[in-house]
Amino acid sequence: MPLTPQATPITYWLEHAWLGTHVEPGVAVEVADGRITAVRTGTPTPPPGAEALRGLTLPGLANAHSHAFHRALRGTVQVGSGTFWTWREVMYGVADRLTPDSYYALARATYAEMALAGITCVGEFHYLHHAPGGTRYGDPNAMGEALIAAAADAGIRITLLDTAYLSAGFGDPPNRHQLRFSDGTADAWAERADALKSREHARIGAAIHSVRAVPAGQLGTVADWARERRAPLHVHLSEQTAENDACRAAHGRTPTQLLSEHGALGSRTTAVHATHLTDEDIALLGGSTTGVCMCPTTERDLADGIGPAVRLQAEGSPLSLGSDSHAVIDLLEEARAMELDERLRTRTRGHWTAAALLRAATADGHQALGWDDAGAIETGALADLTTIALDSVRTAGPLPRLGAETAVFAASAADVRHTIVGGRQIVRDGVHTRVPDVPTALADSIAAVRG
Repeated sequence: MPLTPQATPITYWLEHAWLGTHVEPGVAVEVADGRITAVRTGTPTPPPGAEALRGLTLPGLANAHSHAFHRALRGTVQVGSGTFWTWREVMYGVADRLTPDSYYALARATYAEMALAGITCVGEFHYLHHAPGGTRYGDPNAMGEALIAAAADAGIRITLLDTAYLSAGFGDPPNRHQLRFSDGTADAWAERADALKSREHARIGAAIHSVRAVPAGQLGTVADWARERRAPLHVHLSEQTAENDACRAAHGRTPTQLLSEHGALGSRTTAVHATHLTDEDIALLGGSTTGVCMCPTTERDLADGIGPAVRLQAEGSPLSLGSDSHAVIDLLEEARAMELDERLRTRTRGHWTAAALLRAATADGHQALGWDDAGAIETGALADLTTIALDSVRTAGPLPRLGAETAVFAASAADVRHTIVGGRQIVRDGVHTRVPDVPTALADSIAAVRG
């Protein structure tokens, strides 16, 4: 089912609207061809024919870092103890069993769960390219196309961050699990990625899986591909201290320094995690205005650590948020966790305002994914909206003017009432309009790949 914008003009009346700096009561938003054509404040009651959205309406949320197939790991990886590296072995087992058809079904259900959580755009960090053993499908981009189709059928936008993943480590060939991730060389990766095309709901970006997975001499090929196309470039960075140690042993410098030397930093680049950084790393990222995507629920789940998000932002790095491994899918929780984790580390409160956290979940998240025309309720922007109930057991009580604080520090994905993409209601009154039974879709698709 293609994701097409709402063609017939429609007016949405927002009981309360987050306009970037404050909550405004009674806002009429006019939409045509999927974009906002007018924002009228001072409208205490719905205009004739308007669709009323009761609660607090935000710009649609942007999930800047996703691995859709990790949704099949939820719960199973909580048995026993271990580290990131033992978790990775379980992840490989799921990856080994996916086909284009089963990946489509799993991703469609996962993206539908995202829509229910108010997410209107996802950045899919995609490296599961080929069949097990590395054999190419008849369409070399069959797996990526499955993800693009899944997003359309779930009703959300996607930036497919096609990922170069060529090595098991510094100088090591791919292991047997990683063969299906690898194109062999960065030039071969670029040739395959060239065949991917943007469309109404989908944009194409690039990713360097990590400095351990792309040889140093080939980092520039991926960075140049993205630069020439003015496309977003994402990279897992310093998630584990083991990566930093191995990079220093191989190259005598940190992963951030290596990326900088090969032209991979800059305003279109987003570093994911950026957990274990030196002072120089932070200065390099901030000074180049490289964005940083924090994934607090995954970073906690995998015992990675707490990244220096406050310092990165102070140095000039815009922050975005991702659900990564989908231990939970809840961008409000990711926003809240970034602040609360920092409170635990510093034993002080108030590192970010609710407004700043919402910006990371909306405007800056969309910017990181190449959707500069989304993430705000303003004339000319894409008509992507998320409405949060203010009368649930979690959100009832606070004054409506404190809606931003309520959304970030009290609400959850369960409080999302409506999700609108391109002017169309994808979630209405908490029910997905395209995938009516999302739990069954998730259960069936996960059972099919767990074996």
